[in-house]
Amino acid sequence: MAISAKKIKELEKAAKRIRYDIVMMIGSGKPGHLGGSCSIADIVAVLYFHKMRHNPKEPKWSDRDRLLLSKGHAALAQYAALAECGYFPKKELSTLKELGTIVQGHPEMRRMPGIEAYTGSLGQGLSVACGIAMAGKIDKKNYKVYCIVGDGEIAEGQIWEASMTAAFYKLDNLIAFFDKNLVQATGPIVERYDTNPHVEKWKAFGWEVFEIDGHNIKQIADALDDADKVKGKPVMIVARTVKSKGVPFAEGKADFHHGIMTQEQYETARKLFE
Repeated sequence: MAISAKKIKELEKAAKRIRYDIVMMIGSGKPGHLGGSCSIADIVAVLYFHKMRHNPKEPKWSDRDRLLLSKGHAALAQYAALAECGYFPKKELSTLKELGTIVQGHPEMRRMPGIEAYTGSLGQGLSVACGIAMAGKIDKKNYKVYCIVGDGEIAEGQIWEASMTAAFYKLDNLIAFFDKNLVQATGPIVERYDTNPHVEKWKAFGWEVFEIDGHNIKQIADALDDADKVKGKPVMIVARTVKSKGVPFAEGKADFHHGIMTQEQYETARKLFE
């Protein structure tokens, strides 16, 4: 079913709230993963507020859909969505990286409700997603497993081992997003470790591949609907995105992969999303 114009507007507002929460969590004068969190905000909004079956009152519901961030450093986007959904009080977001907080720098499943795995050691998350998807097949469950990988991350060989595994076992309950924001921690991907072409690679590995604008709500939702129709193979959605999307002074800049905003920059970013 096609997504309505009204729903698109709602999801655009949800993505804006997520970006606002990301900026507020980071604040000024301390490092935070602004770039990779903002680049996936629209995808995360569509998943949590439109597509995924989940229940904040029952985080371990056995039939829930799962989302794993293989690029675990972008967890701020997921934390914001979980808080907006009601998995935990939003006031907890202000405790990011403090000693003893549930809001750690990378996802921690034993502390935060709604987190499915420890991720952030790049390259491992897609393998974990494969395992969870395989368990769903064995247990005859109909949940979906969603996984977001980064374009710097795919230089890790384990991503491609997981890709082969998913295709071999015909994990059509696994849908991955490739956050193609073109920039990693130390600079442009093409200058550091050029992994192009991407669409052709995953097709060669046996995946169904869709390519979209990762900031277009309708394209994201439509791609997820199309993914549901695919049988016998996993799906990779290559999403063209912008690092630090929505924050003009940071867009496309490696400095804000894990950078520090000045007080002036923080105030500017905060006002953009209020």
